[in-house]
Amino acid sequence: MASTEESVASLADLLLETSLRHGSFEAVAPPHNWWDWYAAYMIARQGGSSPEDASATADRYMAEVKNIVVSSA
Repeated sequence: MASTEESVASLADLLLETSLRHGSFEAVAPPHNWWDWYAAYMIARQGGSSPEDASATADRYMAEVKNIVVSSA
């Protein structure tokens, strides 16, 4: 089992990655609760999805569950 320090470091890394990935969604999305996107992304990543797939999963969750739709240009 990982030590507390390793667990904290791992979670901190995932939170940083999530915040960076969320930036592209945030830039084009209407107002929303960032934690909804974060949760969907982080669960996907913890489930083994790539960063790209996790972003798509989070985007889809926001559109389908939270009705936060990003219009395509």
